[in-house]
Amino acid sequence: MGGDLVTLFLSGDVMLGRGVDQILPHPGDPALSEPYIKDARAYVKLAEAVNGTIPRPVPFSWPWGDALPVLDAAAPDVRLLNVETSITVSDDEASGKEVLYRMHPANLPCLTAARPDVCVLANNHVLDYGRRGLEETLAALADAGLRTAGAGRDLDVARRCASVPLPRGRRVLVVSLGMESSGVPSDWAATARRSGVHFAAEPSPAVAAEVTARLCEAKRPGDVTVVSLHMGSNWGYRLPRDQVRFARALVDGGADIVHGHSSHHPRPVEVYRGKLVLYGCGDLINDYEGIGGYERYRDDLRLLPIASVDPATGALHELRVTPLQARRMRLGHASAADCHTVHEVLSRISHGLGVRMHAEPDGSVTVRPS
Repeated sequence: MGGDLVTLFLSGDVMLGRGVDQILPHPGDPALSEPYIKDARAYVKLAEAVNGTIPRPVPFSWPWGDALPVLDAAAPDVRLLNVETSITVSDDEASGKEVLYRMHPANLPCLTAARPDVCVLANNHVLDYGRRGLEETLAALADAGLRTAGAGRDLDVARRCASVPLPRGRRVLVVSLGMESSGVPSDWAATARRSGVHFAAEPSPAVAAEVTARLCEAKRPGDVTVVSLHMGSNWGYRLPRDQVRFARALVDGGADIVHGHSSHHPRPVEVYRGKLVLYGCGDLINDYEGIGGYERYRDDLRLLPIASVDPATGALHELRVTPLQARRMRLGHASAADCHTVHEVLSRISHGLGVRMHAEPDGSVTVRPS
């Protein structure tokens, strides 16, 4: 821990299923029920067509690539991952969904290679293979000793805070919430008698008050509180007003960090009342190489956001974002030109929220509250 600050790695979407699962040592059944692609290995071929051959099987650490030494050098106190993959051999496909993700449980070392402290699960893919698949996912993560938030055997478990202990008696408390706007089906909601995710149909003041009330009830002096939020559409930089109001209501209610994800590319950054709001961290790991149609968003560029906060106040000290690039289903260092692109895009889309981005000599982008 750097001095009196608490540092957190706040990942975007980590999707280790489908094509990624097929290059790992224990690939699951590649059969898909998608409208156009029926075999997960086709996603590997698409990636190879644009960026070259991918060896098979790859080591479990392969998809993370250069992200692992970057994280080790930064040494964040807490690593928080949005795990957007069902970890199961279940064939109970979710009805009404065209895109389904699953990773074979034997490939779980690919996830643990990043040493996550909390896996947030309230997203639109964790129940892709039914409640049996969710049960297997939760069991696999528990067997690996990983904390989870956002899904569970009932509502009480799904909305429970994950608690990460830190030196000096401090903790990081994490609540995970999935919203309908990100594609979470309403019938995935956990209830008192049914497993599922911590779900909200809309970003209302009442939901913000309910979430933060539980955080404040659990919080002790020196704790850092995080609401990890799967909210919003896949594409586009514009922020709907109700989502901005919701994120700010979470901060007003006691959240120190709002960790947003769902979009396939980064969305704006805000520092509201001294607290960090990430409206969308973008994808981190997936099998989307070679899929065209949204090239203008440069979704091949992936970000490693690491925030340092003052545990006494929860205020942001610095956000440092390291750009990476996905090639051959592996994260590598971004070029100087691509680092400049990340700086330009984040500066442009966050300007309206009063945030100034700084380009650093090492290619990273920082935000420091004024």
